[in-house]
Order: sequence, then structure tokens, then C-alpha cells
Amino acid sequence: MSDELAAQDEIIDEITRELMSAYETGTMVATPPSLRPGFNLDTAYAVEAELKNVRELGGHKAIGRKVGYANKAMWRALKLETLVWAHMYEDTVHFNDTNSATLTLPNVRSLKIEPEIVFGMREQVTAEKPDAAAALMSVEWLAMGFEIIDCPFPDWKFQPSDFVASFGLHAALVIGERIQVGRDNLAALSEELGQFKVRMSKNGEFIEEGSGKNSLKSPALCLAELSVAIAKRFPSAPLGAGEIVSSGTLTAGHFLEKNDLWKADLDGIPLPSLTLRFE
Repeated sequence: MSDELAAQDEIIDEITRELMSAYETGTMVATPPSLRPGFNLDTAYAVEAELKNVRELGGHKAIGRKVGYANKAMWRALKLETLVWAHMYEDTVHFNDTNSATLTLPNVRSLKIEPEIVFGMREQVTAEKPDAAAALMSVEWLAMGFEIIDCPFPDWKFQPSDFVASFGLHAALVIGERIQVGRDNLAALSEELGQFKVRMSKNGEFIEEGSGKNSLKSPALCLAELSVAIAKRFPSAPLGAGEIVSSGTLTAGHFLEKNDLWKADLDGIPLPSLTLRFE
């Protein structure tokens, strides 16, 4: 092994240990990895893969992916060619078919809540270019979800590479009632996903309205973009059957505090409202 490769491996190991410790204890990371020499997006995905190994060795299976930067307007400024992602795990994903959930989390720092469309994959997306219709044909179900994120970096300041290396800021995903995707509703859902509205309220007070367009023009297109991006970077580990995908926030992220009651009301897509109380 060359000295350069050995040095890079040392960087990956050091950052993996640091971010895993921060994740387990809720401590802060004073200097984001992106501000350190030798760290880039390729290094970030190497750290993410090591963190996945550590979590799975600890008995926590990776069951899906969460998306970051599902907004093309940001890509040029951040020098991104596509969106970014990180894994989610069986102990961080919570199904709630009553559409009224309660969540408690340990070791939190500064939480935010984001409304997202969540997909359950029936099969691998095989299209070589992003194709919303083809991606949706590979989906078994979709649902409304609340992605809860927690930032280990001061003042919520980070770069895409920091996002990838820090579990995608993922703390939890709460998934509401799932609707099946099939031949009878595929065309309608494909159209609705780019047009529906979501209204977020906190403790009964309106906060913000978002839209499916805010997730790369449509969550289905975001899913297609994710599938192609994963296959390009990790051809031996594509987005596969059974995985869960949280497809990018539909509004800004809003701070989540103890005893908050958040509600997402949807219009233009046959998904029920989703309510979350944080305790």
C-alpha cells in the first residue's frame, strides 16, 4: 500500500471513530470533516460505508437510504453532480399505520423535522437515466413520513460531504399509512407526486406549505435520480428490493422541541394526514 493510500485510510478510520462516538453520545463535532485536509465526497462515502459496517456489526441492519440536497439549484454552488445519500437502519425507522405517532429519542442535540414522501421498493430500478415513471414502477408502496434530523456540527453549518459522513444527519424516520402502488393508480400517482401540497402545522398553528415539486420536481424523479447515482458510485450495491427511501424534504426543516405536536396535511394525493408528538 502506498503512503498516500495509507494516509487516506487513516483519515477514514479516524473520522469514522469520531462520528460514531458523536452519534452514540450526542456530543458535538467541533470541526466538520470538510474543513480538514484530505477529505472530500469520496472520502465521505468511504466513512459512511465504515459506519454502516459498525452499525451492522452491532446488530442494526441497514434497511434503506435517505436523500440530501434534492434541489438542483444548490448543486452548482456546492459543486455537486447529483444528490447525496446515507443509510437508515431498522432501529431508526418507525412505522405508524394510525398516522398519529409519539417519538422519544436519546442523546439529541438540535433536532429538526422534515416532511418527506417515503417509498418502499418492490425491485431494483434498472433505468440507466433518471426516469420518474420507471422508478415508480419499481415501488411497492409509498407513504407520508417525518424525517427527524440532528446535526453534530456547530450552528448547523456543514457541506454535502459532512452530511454523507454523519449518517445523513438521520436521527429517525416516522412513516405513516402506506398505500400500494400498482397498475390501477400508477399513472395518477406519477402526476400527483409532482403537484400535491403539504401544509405543516405545529401545536395547531400553520407553519409552512410545501409541494412535491420541492423534491427535485417530484419525489418520483428524486427516487430515479437516487437510483442512478447509487448505481454509478456503487455498481455492486444498487438500490434494491425491500429498501426504504426517504426522498427529500418538501419544506424547510423546522426545529423540533419537547412536547411539540406536528401535523402534515396533504392535498392532491390520496395520503392521510400524519401527526407526530415529540416527548
